[in-house]
Amino acid sequence: MKAKEINGQIKTYNRLPKSYGKIMAGFDLLPDNELQSFGFYNVVIPDIDNDVQKLGDLTFDQNINAYTYQVNDLTWSETLVELKENKITQLKNHTITKLGATDWYVIRQIERSIDIPSDIQQERSTILQNHDEQVVEINNLSTKANVVKYEFR
Repeated sequence: MKAKEINGQIKTYNRLPKSYGKIMAGFDLLPDNELQSFGFYNVVIPDIDNDVQKLGDLTFDQNINAYTYQVNDLTWSETLVELKENKITQLKNHTITKLGATDWYVIRQIERSIDIPSDIQQERSTILQNHDEQVVEINNLSTKANVVKYEFR
């Protein structure tokens, strides 16, 4: 991708025109140094973390002799506490889903007094312990970005 400043606006080109100015054909085949003489420079798209960043304005970076997008941090309207509450609600739903595979053992035990196999008890205990540990981890996070990026185990 190339870009050129025209009347104070930066225009991007996925494909260069075949002709430009006095060059009637093959303009899109010119090497970069010749394209730069016409004001066409490469566009660099920086790597970003989509969970907490977004691309901003396109600007010319003289250090790399190319156009590049600014990287902006996302902002959230929710407070840190609200984000934590939302993340914990998501964690609860995640835990419910994981427990769902073995819920029928619990229901069978309640309704029919049939013992829950020990491996199922251990599995459920591990899931619940993991849940409790993650609630503590979420509550200990100190930035909105870290709460948003937190992934369940």
